[in-house]
Amino acid sequence: MVKIRLKRFGKKQETSYRIVAIESKARRDGRPLEELGFYNPRTKETNLNVPGIVERLKQGAQPTDTVRRILEKANVFAQVSA
Repeated sequence: MVKIRLKRFGKKQETSYRIVAIESKARRDGRPLEELGFYNPRTKETNLNVPGIVERLKQGAQPTDTVRRILEKANVFAQVSA
């Protein structure tokens, strides 16, 4: 199963995350199938590839709880159902 989840990167105490599509059995920082966006929790900055995320969700990818909240704030699920 493919999941949309966060992949950590950055320095210690200054972490940032990439939003990636990855096989559910893979490690957190393993090789992703596709990078779909960026999230910085310190500045609350997000950068999303909305068409790519919508396509992955239509293919059956499941977002984690944290990614689901990020996508809900960006109103991505409204585009999936349309």
